[in-house]
Amino acid sequence: MAVRYSAAQKKTKLATLKDNNVYYRFRSYLVVMDDEAEFIARLIGFGLSEKEARTYLHLLKYGSKTPSLLAKSLKTYREDVHRTLTGLIDKGMVRPSLDAPTIYAAVDLDAALESAVKKQESELREMEARKRELQELAQRQRFRPSDEVATFKIIKSVKEIVAFAHPVAAAAKNEVLLVSPEEFMTVASLFGLIDLAGEIIGRGARFRTLTDVSFGAIEVIEEALAVGEDVRHMEGYEGVYFCVLDRRMCFHAINLDLKRVSLSEPLAILYTDDPTYANYLVATFDILWEQSIPAAERIQELQRQGPPQV
Repeated sequence: MAVRYSAAQKKTKLATLKDNNVYYRFRSYLVVMDDEAEFIARLIGFGLSEKEARTYLHLLKYGSKTPSLLAKSLKTYREDVHRTLTGLIDKGMVRPSLDAPTIYAAVDLDAALESAVKKQESELREMEARKRELQELAQRQRFRPSDEVATFKIIKSVKEIVAFAHPVAAAAKNEVLLVSPEEFMTVASLFGLIDLAGEIIGRGARFRTLTDVSFGAIEVIEEALAVGEDVRHMEGYEGVYFCVLDRRMCFHAINLDLKRVSLSEPLAILYTDDPTYANYLVATFDILWEQSIPAAERIQELQRQGPPQV
């Protein structure tokens, strides 16, 4: 027996069928889009640029075209299409016609990939030949390759210097030289760098620190002395601040004007492991060290004078 639908039921049924049709068409569109994206990704992995991959896929799908039609379809400029087509021709993946205007066609996929493989194999053989030639020339010239490759890095906050300094300082084995403003000694105390100095000293390394010792800094200087740091006082020092570890790793302050003790406080410090730069800073440190006095003497003098009058 035939099923009879009311007008309202028929309208609902048609809407449902229409929605389902839209859904399936949209789902098919997504599947196609996924397949295209994967195909393009595979072509890129095969050595094509993204533009070359998209152009080649377009020619495969829609057939031969002139540069003008390609530019319109791909929504780009004719000059851009010409450059892309030149690259595809060089790779053996597109073939131009002899007509005017020139029509470009995609080479069969298997043939195109085989051509690309042969081209890469040819380039690889050429690179191997050049490599052998360069090795022979290097032997004749008696080049001495250097193992020293310096690193340079700009550190921009207290938080970054604390995080970066910990692993670098922990690797120190023999000697640490530090020229520091009084404010940064407080930072070092609050964020565990003085404790780290104690660990380094405990491993047998020497730790020498130069700073301007004021009455307000007595407590933090005594903390540094307690872990074994050899601290000296520089009266009214206004030169550069830096740290050198094992005469190799260096922190050189570009801007260390701390307004408050905070991890977010901005600063600018250059880090490098260039040994030539380190030797320059070590020489500077030795001169300053000779001009300074032991921090313990300075603390005794300050305690005799008492706190500064406000």
